Amino acid sequence: MLGTGIDIVYPRQNAALAERIAESGLLLSEFPLGTPGAAENFPRRNRLISGLAQGCLVIEAALASGSLITARSAAEQGREVFAVPGSIHSPLSKGCHALIKSGAKLVESAEDVLSELGAFRRTGFASTRARPQAAAAGAGSDEPLLGIMGFDPVDVDSLCARAGLPAERVSAELLRLELDGRVAALPGGRYQRLN
Repeated sequence: MLGTGIDIVYPRQNAALAERIAESGLLLSEFPLGTPGAAENFPRRNRLISGLAQGCLVIEAALASGSLITARSAAEQGREVFAVPGSIHSPLSKGCHALIKSGAKLVESAEDVLSELGAFRRTGFASTRARPQAAAAGAGSDEPLLGIMGFDPVDVDSLCARAGLPAERVSAELLRLELDGRVAALPGGRYQRLN
């Protein structure tokens, strides 16, 4: 879902990703061709994203965050809203705390989300169509993706290539591992194994 016209890639560094999505998925926009990226477009886009989802999980949000706009849209659309608490001293936790105070479900692990949504059950990461070398790389680990990651920072595209899995599957597994405290999200869209 785009916050621009379908012919505009924003930000520009996502051009390769947009091309891959167009080849094997779907790029969707409600904006006319040629519409540039503008701040007011993204809340409109996010209401559509929340409408297509079963739930909305907010991990960090300031009180004036676009994430809170998306969470409000999700609640108005009858979707589940989840929030991860943080330090009472962090400005990036205040939005999550406000959501929890207003009825969002507190999340401490991926299981909190999965048990609430019910329809989505963990099917086992290793049961996917991973290439043999990816399965071997994760051998001996209780989390195959951790074995594939190693201990150096790595981006999602590299993990997809190593595991032979689509980005949405790898991203979902990274979120679960992050909520479980097994990996950390780093600046620049990279992840690092913690244990």
